[in-house]
Amino acid sequence: MISGGTGLIGKALYRAWLEQGHEVIILSRSGTKLRAKKTHPHVHVVSWSELENHPPSCRGADVVVNLAGETISQRWTVTAKNRIVASRIVPARRLAEWAEQQPRKLPLLINASGSSGYGSSETEVFDEKSPLAGQDFLSDVIRQWEAAADAIPAERRVKLRIAPVLSNDGGVFPLMRLPYKLGFGGRVGSGRQPFSWIHIDDMVRLIDYAVQEPALSGPVNASAPEAVTNDEFGRKLGAVYRRPHWFPAPAWAIKLALGEMSMLILEGQRVYPAAALNAGFAFRYGKLGDALRALRDE
Repeated sequence: MISGGTGLIGKALYRAWLEQGHEVIILSRSGTKLRAKKTHPHVHVVSWSELENHPPSCRGADVVVNLAGETISQRWTVTAKNRIVASRIVPARRLAEWAEQQPRKLPLLINASGSSGYGSSETEVFDEKSPLAGQDFLSDVIRQWEAAADAIPAERRVKLRIAPVLSNDGGVFPLMRLPYKLGFGGRVGSGRQPFSWIHIDDMVRLIDYAVQEPALSGPVNASAPEAVTNDEFGRKLGAVYRRPHWFPAPAWAIKLALGEMSMLILEGQRVYPAAALNAGFAFRYGKLGDALRALRDE
């Protein structure tokens, strides 16, 4: 069962699992509309309201992947902040209520979270043993989100602390690439802020690996081993797409345009995937250059 199965990660995940021959349940707010579009016989679409009635298709779920949550890529007004929090906490609570009523304990819960909860630093490296010590809005959201996931009864629980996902189909990458395509790419702010990332293929592969590998439990950083600075990312992006890296975007302009959300661009952290590597996971795109070239060639 995938909650948030219509998002960037969810779509890629359920398509991969269908190719492997699995039965996939997509839990969605727009169950009726999505059901009308589905064509694959192994896809079951269930709305949140239908889940409360314990449909037969959901009773045998072996894995629940909770990716539900409104995008954080919007200006953080008071109203938007409330929506961002509720869109993560409410689904987790509803999944807990559903799981408590099942005839057997859920074998595995994989719950999305964020790597930015560690806080920002230009020098420190954060692995899964590092505390979620950030004092900003997003860090607080992540702590609440993980606490809500802890209340979902499951035999094994994986909390994926996801770095920005690089994909041509959405997320942050098309926006980061756009200035370079227009010929105005360059560092943002000081350029020294760390940038951790993960290619969409590795994101899907890591979730699939977590299903198969019982050693993975608790926090798991979903981030490539090679973090770079904002300036390094831009230089490699420009080199791969054969575009100049010359036009800096000053911090004040980013703050003016994005408000509080500008911290996502002007601050950062180096996140290291110790748990995944120790459990034997091999990144296909562990180097940024390889990831960018793969995205360019799609």
